[in-house]
Amino acid sequence: MRKLFGTDGIRGVAGQYPLDSATTYLIGSALAHHLGGVNGKVRVVIGQDTRESSGWIADTLTAGLESAGAEVQSAGVVTTPAIAYLARTEKFSAGVVISASHNPWQDNGIKIFGHDGFKLADQTELEIEREIFSQLESNKTAHGIAKGRSLPGEHKLAETYERWLKESVNATDFSRLKVVADCANGAASNVAPELFRLCNINASFTHCSPTGRNINEKCGALHPEIVAAEVVSRKADIGVCFDGDADRALFSDCAGNVINGDAVLLLIAREMKSRNKLKADTVVATTMSNMGLEAALKRSGIKMLRAPVGDKYVLEEMHKTGAVLGGEQSGHIIFSDCATTGDGLMTALKVLEVVAKSGKSLAELVSDLKVFPQVIKNVRVREKKPLDQIPEVASAIKTAEQDLKDEGRVVVRYSGTEALCRVMIEAASAEKMQKHADAIAGAMQKVLGT
Repeated sequence: MRKLFGTDGIRGVAGQYPLDSATTYLIGSALAHHLGGVNGKVRVVIGQDTRESSGWIADTLTAGLESAGAEVQSAGVVTTPAIAYLARTEKFSAGVVISASHNPWQDNGIKIFGHDGFKLADQTELEIEREIFSQLESNKTAHGIAKGRSLPGEHKLAETYERWLKESVNATDFSRLKVVADCANGAASNVAPELFRLCNINASFTHCSPTGRNINEKCGALHPEIVAAEVVSRKADIGVCFDGDADRALFSDCAGNVINGDAVLLLIAREMKSRNKLKADTVVATTMSNMGLEAALKRSGIKMLRAPVGDKYVLEEMHKTGAVLGGEQSGHIIFSDCATTGDGLMTALKVLEVVAKSGKSLAELVSDLKVFPQVIKNVRVREKKPLDQIPEVASAIKTAEQDLKDEGRVVVRYSGTEALCRVMIEAASAEKMQKHADAIAGAMQKVLGT
C-alpha cells in the first residue's frame, strides 16, 4: 500500500515531511531512476502554481532529478493539464507539477505524469516510494542542493499548449458572449488571459493577481458564488472559475446560478451525441454525481456509469468501457479523445463553444436537470480507519440506507488528498437528507474527529 502518493500525487504542508527539502530531493532522484529515457535521455518538464513555496520545491526537486542524470526544462507557472500535454507531445520522459490544487497556500504537492501524459501507475509510485524510504532509512539526505537556482520558465512551452487549445475551437465565433473568468490567483492567471485573447473571447478577469499566499482564497472553483455575483454585476452571459492548478472549472449562468460539473457533463454529452461523437452513448461520472444527472441523461438516450471519486478513477473506467467523456461534479471534465487529464481551460472553451453555436443561454441548455437535494459534510479526522471497523459510523450508514431505500443515496468516503471524511447524502426528502448527514458526520466526529 502506498504511503506517500494519494489519488493526486504527494501532498502536505510545504516545508514539513514529505515536502521538506531532504525528502523532496529524494523524490526527484528516485523518480529519475524509474523513468525510461526518450532517445537515450531522461528528460523532465516541470511546471508550478503560484504558491510562495512552489519555487523552492521545484528547485529542490530539479536538483534531485539532475543528480540522477535527468535533464530538466521548466515551463514556469502553468496549469497541471499543460504539463500533462507537454509530457506526451514534446518527447519528455515525464512531467511534474508543483501544486496542491484547491488546497490552501500553506500546502503544496508534487504531481507526476508519465511520457504518455497519464498519471503514473500505482506500482510505479510504490517502487518510487520504496527507494525514497530506503534512502531515508540509510540517512542519505540531500547534499549540495542548489538554493535559489530557479530555472527560467520557457514561455514557448506554455505557448505550445495555448495554441493546441485554440485549435480545438478554431472555427467558433465567440463575439456575442460576454464572459467573466475567475483565475483563483493560481496557475490560470498566467495562461487564461492569453488563451482567451487568442480565441477572441470577450472576457474580463478577476482574482488574477497572485501574491503567493492568496491562491484559492475566497475565489475560484472553491467559491463559484463569487464569480456568479460578478456575472450579474457586470451583466455578463457566462462566468467561469478555475481552481489553483486549473484542472477543473465551474460556471455561472447570466442569472447568477452556479453550473457544476454534473450540468457540464449533461451539456457536453448531448452536444457530442448530436454529432455522433459520444462513443456508445455513454458518460462516466462518479459516486458523488446527482441522481438528477442520471435521469436527464437517460431521457436523452445516454447511459451513465459511476466510478469512485477521483479523476484518476474516472479515466480508468473510461478506458475500460471505451467512453470518451467523463467527469466529476467538482468540475473535472475529461475528453479522452484528445486529453489525458481533466482540463479546466479546455472545459471552459468547450462549454463556451456549445453556447456560442447553439444561440441559447447556458441556463436554457441545462434547464431540465432536476437536482435531488444533496448535502456534503466534511469531517476532519485524525486517521483514516476503515469505515466498517467503526461500529458507530457503520450503524449510522446502515440506518440511512434502510430509511432512504430507492429514494436516495449514501456515500461516505475519505478524501484522497486531505485528512477529511466526506459524508454525502442525497434524498427526495430534504428533511431525511439532513437528518442522516448529521447522524453519520456526528458519529465520525465523535470517534475520529480532530
